[in-house]
Amino acid sequence: MFGEDVVRTYALATTRSNARTVTPRISMEPSANGSFQTHRSRRKRIGILLAGVLFLATIFGVVVLVTLLVDVVASGMPWLDGRFLDSFPSRNPGEAGIKSALFGSLWLMGLTALISVPLGVASAVYLEEYAKDGWFLRLIQINIANLAGVPSVVYGILGLALFVRFAALGQSLLAGALTLSLLILPIIIISTQEALRSIPSGIRENAYALGATRWQVIWSHVLPMAAPGIFTGVILALSRAIGETAPLILIGALTFVPFLPRGALDQFTALPIQIFNWTARPQSEFEGLAAAAIVVLMILLFTMNLTAILLRNYFEERRAGS
Repeated sequence: MFGEDVVRTYALATTRSNARTVTPRISMEPSANGSFQTHRSRRKRIGILLAGVLFLATIFGVVVLVTLLVDVVASGMPWLDGRFLDSFPSRNPGEAGIKSALFGSLWLMGLTALISVPLGVASAVYLEEYAKDGWFLRLIQINIANLAGVPSVVYGILGLALFVRFAALGQSLLAGALTLSLLILPIIIISTQEALRSIPSGIRENAYALGATRWQVIWSHVLPMAAPGIFTGVILALSRAIGETAPLILIGALTFVPFLPRGALDQFTALPIQIFNWTARPQSEFEGLAAAAIVVLMILLFTMNLTAILLRNYFEERRAGS
């Protein structure tokens, strides 16, 4: 009986204690002391601070880039003339030029575009329009994305083993173009796939409803509408390829070529190789020659990017007009 009385007394005391406990009511209204405004002002100050930091970072990057460009242009302009563009490399700085390197780069980009663009666009069309979704397709997509981030020197080693030695192409333009094609194929495939995905599915469905085959839909509707994105990706990929040096060095591109290539199996040099060769020389005059070659390379890159912009605008206006 004594134990039951103790338990009953403890339970009654607990019940009264819980009854006296008042749960505080959380008010959704702004507090009278202005804490809501204080937090809001603090967030606003933090936002302004972050915007200022980002602006300063942008200004710093622009200033560094402009400084480098001004230094390169100022160093290279005294050497940039008609003789520089029309002369072959020489050990004498006053007689050296980039004729063979310039023509070698143009040959290299032409062959690389002929190999990589059809293969890349065709692969993207198959993966996006024909391939069935499954684990194998996802595996291929992951590997393509990974290949886009592989260092270029790895492609140079692959090109040396596969094209120079196994295929016995030697130190030729074709071996260099095939190596650079492997380098930019993942970029072209990914950009083309993104361009194809941007086309509304209603375009395909309407064409199918009118009796068009899959290839007719792709050729007549999907590819023309995706052309701006495809051209942009192709030009960006070629812009990366034209500035690559490591793969060309590994496959054995020459640093001194006093002749112009006449075919895809001829030996060659390129602007990045020539720039690398001149910057490694001890004479200060070759630094100016290298700067002039960098200016020519930047003009080529600017021309390629301008071409991509013009083509994209043309196809966008054509698509809007249709």
